[in-house]
Amino acid sequence: MSAPTLAELQALVDDEGIVLGAAPAAPYDEAEAALADRVERGLWADMRFTAARPEVSCHPERAVRGAQTVVSAILPVWEPATERPAGPVGRLPRYAWGDPYGVLRAALGRVRERLAADGFRSVVHVDANHHVDREGARRAGLTFTGKSTMAIAPGLGTFIAIGTLITDAAIAHDPPEPVRQGCGDCTLCIDACPTGALDEAYVLDAEACVSYWTQSRREVPDAVAEGFGDMVYGCDVCQDVCPYNHGPIARRTEREPTDAGWVRLDAWLEASEEDLVGRYARLYVPDLDGRYLKRNALIALGNGPVEHRQLARPFAEGEDPVLGPAGRRASTPQ
Repeated sequence: MSAPTLAELQALVDDEGIVLGAAPAAPYDEAEAALADRVERGLWADMRFTAARPEVSCHPERAVRGAQTVVSAILPVWEPATERPAGPVGRLPRYAWGDPYGVLRAALGRVRERLAADGFRSVVHVDANHHVDREGARRAGLTFTGKSTMAIAPGLGTFIAIGTLITDAAIAHDPPEPVRQGCGDCTLCIDACPTGALDEAYVLDAEACVSYWTQSRREVPDAVAEGFGDMVYGCDVCQDVCPYNHGPIARRTEREPTDAGWVRLDAWLEASEEDLVGRYARLYVPDLDGRYLKRNALIALGNGPVEHRQLARPFAEGEDPVLGPAGRRASTPQ
C-alpha cells in the first residue's frame, strides 16, 4: 500500500494550527558534533537530555526499522497576557502557559494511527531525550537556528513547540528548501540576555542560563539569581526581543488575553510541595520535588519589591538546604 502524502497528514493536524514538514531519516552529523563540542567545553552543565545518548538522539534512521522519513511538527504557543496582577507575582515562560507538548503528542498520535492503518510503523518523540527535534525541523525546512540557539520558524517566530514522528513510510513531500540563516548583524538576544549566556553567537552556555538554573538541583549563584527577574521557571528574554516574533505576535494580539503566565508567589510558598508538582506536572521539576519551584519563587520574591520580602522570612530562618539559601537571599536588602 502506498504511503499518504505529507498534505494528507497535514489535514489531520490543521485544527490545532500545527505545521508539518518532512525530511529523509538520515544521521544528524552536525548536531551530533555540536552536542559533543558543548559537552566537552562544559557548556552543557550537568544536563543529559539529548546529549545522554547521541547515538540515539542524532540518529533517526535507527528509531524504526527501515526508517524512511522524519515528520516534524511545529505548534505556535504565543498568547497575549492579561495585565500584571497586583501583589507578589512571578512569571512562567509562554510555552508553560498551556500544554503544547500534550497537544503535539495527541496530534502526532493521530498521524501515527493513520500510518498504522496503512501498514506502516512509526514512533513519536515530543520533548524527549530520544530525538533532537530542532534538527529535524531544520532539515524539514521549517526552521533555522538563531544566534539565541532558538529554532526560528519564518512566519511563526521562536514561540513554538516542536514534535517529531519517525516512520518507515516514504512520505511524499516537496523537497524542503533550506531556510536562509536570517539573523544578519542583529545581536538583540545576545545584548538582552541578563546573564551573558549567549555571549558566543549560536552557542548557549547553560552554566549562565536562567532557564537551566530554574530546573537545576544546584544552589543558584547570586549573579544568576539576579538575572531571574520575576521568572519562576524558564526564561523568555531572548525571544521577547527577537524581531522574528514581531509579525507573529501582531497577528495573535486579538486573541483573548490569558492570565496563565502569572503566578502568585505567596500562593506558591504556602502550597504543599506535592500540590505544586501536581499542578505543574507538565514541567520538568528535579526529583519531582516541589521545593525547587518554591526556591524559584523565593528568588523572584527577592528580586521584587521590598514590601513583599517578609514572605521569605520563615524560609530564611529554616535549615532546609534548598529553601534556606534562597530565603536568606530574598530577606537580605539587595
